[in-house]
Amino acid sequence: MSPARVVRRLGFHVLVAVVLAFFAVPMLWLASAPFDAEPGLGVRWPDWTTSNVRATLAHPYALTSLVNSLVLCVVATAVTASLAALAAYSLSRVRIPGRDALLYLLLLLSSVVTGTAAMVPVFVLMLQLGLIDSRFGTALVIAGGMLPAAIFILKDFMDSVPRSYEESARVFGASPAQVLGHVVLPIARPGVAAVVVWSFVNAWGNFLLPFLLLRDVGRQPAAVLLRTLQDEGGTANLTVIPVFSLLYSIPVVALYLLVDKRYGFRFHGGIKS
Repeated sequence: MSPARVVRRLGFHVLVAVVLAFFAVPMLWLASAPFDAEPGLGVRWPDWTTSNVRATLAHPYALTSLVNSLVLCVVATAVTASLAALAAYSLSRVRIPGRDALLYLLLLLSSVVTGTAAMVPVFVLMLQLGLIDSRFGTALVIAGGMLPAAIFILKDFMDSVPRSYEESARVFGASPAQVLGHVVLPIARPGVAAVVVWSFVNAWGNFLLPFLLLRDVGRQPAAVLLRTLQDEGGTANLTVIPVFSLLYSIPVVALYLLVDKRYGFRFHGGIKS
């Protein structure tokens, strides 16, 4: 092996080690700091204790905010996946002039007219509808922001379902709803699972919309409550934040493991035309 190749391989391994350390250090902190009697911003072998867990569970809004996050995410994910499946199936099967341009326009608008650009009109609309401090209303707004991209993702999966399957079902007297529910969706189920995971993760980490639309602390999700976890001096409360962060990460990790066990994140079909 030439010296130049040795240097290249050594440089490659060093680069991989640096990248792994970049991602591993926060995970190690998240695993050790919740059980450290004196948690800090660095990673060290913890002085084991459960007092941090007790302090976090004693926080008046810690568990409530996690429940609020679950409510928001479940509603937003269910609305996004359901409406995206219906819209993607319609756009896939019905020949509409300018259909592809419409999809790209929806995707473009969803990526441009979102975030801070849409906060003022969204807030005014929710105020006029009386949906400020409504978790259901906030979940609908979150779902509306994710819907164009979800339709765009699901349409490719709907296009991959052979029309002959649907025609065979209609020959045996299946209704349009039965065709969609018993033929199309089971085949496109990996795509639906991808949209569900994507929607849940985006809704779980959404901070700006709940922060603006949910003024009652008892209705705010964990992403909003996390910024308020400070001590009397205004600095980050490192007794509560590590445990709360660990609890905050569990639902997303559990969803990942569930989908990975079912699909292995190999979101492709096994259709033979």
